[in-house]
Amino acid sequence: MTSRRFILSTAVAAALAAGFTGGASAQQTVTLKFHTFMSPQSAVWKSMHGWWMDKVEKDSGGRIKFERYPAMQLGGTPVQLYDQVKDGVVDVVWTLPGNTPGRFPRIEVFELPFMMTNAEATSRAYWEYVQTYAKDEFKDVQVLALQVHGPGVIHTKDKPVKTITDLKGLKVRGPTRQVTKLLQSLGATPVGMPLPGIPDALSKGTIDGAVIPWEVVPSVKVDELTKYHAEFETKAGALYTTTFVMAMNKAKYESLPPDLKKVIDDNSGIEVSAYLGKTQQGNDVPGRKAAEDRKNTIFTVNAADAEAFRNASAQVDDEWVKEITAKGHNGKDLIDGARKLIQKHTK
Repeated sequence: MTSRRFILSTAVAAALAAGFTGGASAQQTVTLKFHTFMSPQSAVWKSMHGWWMDKVEKDSGGRIKFERYPAMQLGGTPVQLYDQVKDGVVDVVWTLPGNTPGRFPRIEVFELPFMMTNAEATSRAYWEYVQTYAKDEFKDVQVLALQVHGPGVIHTKDKPVKTITDLKGLKVRGPTRQVTKLLQSLGATPVGMPLPGIPDALSKGTIDGAVIPWEVVPSVKVDELTKYHAEFETKAGALYTTTFVMAMNKAKYESLPPDLKKVIDDNSGIEVSAYLGKTQQGNDVPGRKAAEDRKNTIFTVNAADAEAFRNASAQVDDEWVKEITAKGHNGKDLIDGARKLIQKHTK
């Protein structure tokens, strides 16, 4: 009898232990490391990254928590962010695919001159384009969002840019391979450089100016370090934009329990991409005001004068089509497809 009671007690204990273990598994808490190059003072960090992490934490009932690391606080350089998330050094990143030139060739189409309309529509198009034409472009990670920033603006220290001839000989920072090609086509001397390098380069005279959207101007002190700004009126089109990806380590995503994986899925995709793009462009307004408050000179290039910029930079499109076709993709189909998607989502 004693032996039988012992066996029953052991079985009950085992069953209870299994029950508690199962309950703990169902209520698993996960901590994710989010890493990016953006400064903690930037509008992107505060209104986009912070918003997204807060929402995921709330939607998960606090079972997903984030360790938040702006400004490359976990080490490395902006160029290394994609590999950090791919290799599992961190769990989530927000970065520029263009930091690694030529690695993601098909999405460069969105960085071609005068391609975008507005960041919300173009971000929707970017997401749909990747699903349709370039699904394996980010095969090493779990893609959460794909977006672009608002229209690029030319910022210069000592010389205003009003026409294409004003750019001749100026050393101007560009963020990606296609944007540096654009600058070269306009007569500037392009200098490729990640965003955090801009303040030091302007201060030391390594560059005469930079192209960035308005929203990021205050966080890299471009309102203080330059005097002149050249933007394009809406009907003239946007000079350029830059693509971004928010991505999660694939193994980390796959390791999540189904309910937490659903939380990530519900905070990924075309709508999140559109929201991030819209929010980033919305931050252009206070960024522009920072330059106005310092009494800097802001010049608006009208549609007629923008034609010279369009004509000179058309060669960048042609070169991209030839280059991507040589890599085994139909360049004409890709550029036509991107334009149609942008037009579709802009309407």
